[in-house]
Amino acid sequence: MSRFDNVTVVKKANIYSNGAVTSRTVLFSDGSKKTLGIMIPGEYTFNTDLKEIMEILEGELDALLPGSSTWVRIKAGESFEVPAASTFSMKVLSITDYCCSYIA
Repeated sequence: MSRFDNVTVVKKANIYSNGAVTSRTVLFSDGSKKTLGIMIPGEYTFNTDLKEIMEILEGELDALLPGSSTWVRIKAGESFEVPAASTFSMKVLSITDYCCSYIA
């Protein structure tokens, strides 16, 4: 899906890591939520409340997912899942455009 129709976008940005990671929240009529964002190269660690599916639209990163000791390369057009109530790390290798879906 290259676009979202009939949604609400929260104007205030989500800003992490001194502005190196930003996103905007998109709310759907069915109650679901996604964020659309940009990450600049660097290393980041995030905690999840809900299960997340991170879709990489452009760019490239290495992800260290919960329960693994091996970094996985994720490129544009690929995605990865992170369980609820967990921590994951990323080494962003190039400016990365992403869409994150939150699964209740």
